[in-house]
Amino acid sequence: MQIQVRINEEGALRNQRYAFTDRFTLVSELLQNARRAGATHIEVDYDAGTQVLTIRDDGHGLDDFQKLLSFHESGWDAATSAEERPFGVGFSKCLYAATRCVVASGHQRVDIDTAAALAKASIDIESMADAVTGTRIDLHGVDLPDLGERIETLCLGFPVEVLFNGKPLMRRFAAAHLTTMDSPIGTVHLTGMQDGKFSYNTLVFLQGFCVMKPNYCPFDEVNVVHLDSRQFMARLPDRDKLIDEDVQSKRISTALTACWRQILESAKARLSPEQFVVIYYAAMRAWGHWDLLNDLDVLPVELFDEVVDYPIQDDDRSYIRQVAAAPTREAIESGAVTLVSLDWLGDDNAARWMLARAKGFLIFDWIGLSSDHWAWRHVRFLDNETVRVEAVSEQIRVQLEGRWIWPTVILCDSVILRSAKDVAEITEAGLCHEDVVYIPMGETSGQPVRQASSFIDENEQFMSSDLDADRDALADLIRRLRSVDPVQTLDSLLQELGLGKYPLLRGKTFAVTVGDGVAPGHSVALLAGTGDCHAVG
Repeated sequence: MQIQVRINEEGALRNQRYAFTDRFTLVSELLQNARRAGATHIEVDYDAGTQVLTIRDDGHGLDDFQKLLSFHESGWDAATSAEERPFGVGFSKCLYAATRCVVASGHQRVDIDTAAALAKASIDIESMADAVTGTRIDLHGVDLPDLGERIETLCLGFPVEVLFNGKPLMRRFAAAHLTTMDSPIGTVHLTGMQDGKFSYNTLVFLQGFCVMKPNYCPFDEVNVVHLDSRQFMARLPDRDKLIDEDVQSKRISTALTACWRQILESAKARLSPEQFVVIYYAAMRAWGHWDLLNDLDVLPVELFDEVVDYPIQDDDRSYIRQVAAAPTREAIESGAVTLVSLDWLGDDNAARWMLARAKGFLIFDWIGLSSDHWAWRHVRFLDNETVRVEAVSEQIRVQLEGRWIWPTVILCDSVILRSAKDVAEITEAGLCHEDVVYIPMGETSGQPVRQASSFIDENEQFMSSDLDADRDALADLIRRLRSVDPVQTLDSLLQELGLGKYPLLRGKTFAVTVGDGVAPGHSVALLAGTGDCHAVG
């Protein structure tokens, strides 16, 4: 017993109508046929009222009308078949989308009743006295009410001139309308070739129709690739996706990267180092060509930030700012400028940030350069260095009982920061280090709590009210601890307690005594005439 492949012709013809997922495939297939026939001009007309779609082209016409009704036989010559690998199912869409198809070419014409054709009825070919140049196809009963809105997008990259209802389509991404370069995968246009304003967004076309596109991209900021049809195939029958799209996408990305290499090398050869870096650094970094900077003395300004404000745990990092001009190679190599790498400010590196601020170090984005670049030799990775914090003339050490944080607070004259190479004295701003907030004489605000915490909870919610409360609490604590008037200090503390809300205390007079020494206590006595009571704390 043997088995073999068999095809149910009746079932295949019946189910073929469901193979196309987009009703506009009808138009794209007819445009494709016209292009393959050598057309240089195509006219598409559609009347939504009569539902008649007409396509005329000036190609070399149709020599064998049987090709129209031969499924999976492309009918194209050997050169076209090798170049484009047609599927031979394009015209079949007409049979399912229309009730009647009239095709004329040269001195011949055929009028196809589509239902009869699908029932495999024989269709007569008629002769005409007046010849039709190229091919004309009239489709009746075609429902494409929004064709006018879609055909411009459909033909964005189509290489042949197309008129729709007498109006030329723009075809802005046709290869002839772009500045292109050859690549191993086809023809490539890269946005930013002249000004360096690159884009990752890429429209990919195969045989004039889009087969790959980003979810969203402005048309004035997009790369365009016209693939070599000898190397790539689109999905049957809609041709709207590449076969093995994931693999082909990597090939395309590799080719774009190589094209950028050519552009950058050419720009480097014709521009001054300063111009080259200013215009093309962003593109170099985006497409992985940092090494083109290795032999230049000029560095991109984007790599350098200066600390211009008090460092806090904040995603905006408003405390740093890009420098106005990049330091020179001489300044870096002589040590006149110190480049440091620092992670974003967190619970464990505020002292390093304060040291960088005090010493005027530049925060350097070393990731933006090749590891072989000369600047790497002059970068200090400050997160790997130990920075010790010392309170000068400590005055008092207390606990801040905040709503969100509870750090130890040390009041002192100043704070000394020591690393293996540097010493800095901080007098004007507080500093949080290892859950201790150091408050030198110049600090009066509660801002150091911003170094102690980001005030973001486990649900990534910013606790703004807790931040305000703890910042106010620290500022008030500093004010009280530095107060020189004991009455004002006690009054400030009692006001927070709101003693008047307790009826038992109303109208009473107390004597409060605060002890002395390392851990002073206090005592409270109710004065004569208001009851006898004495408490010690």
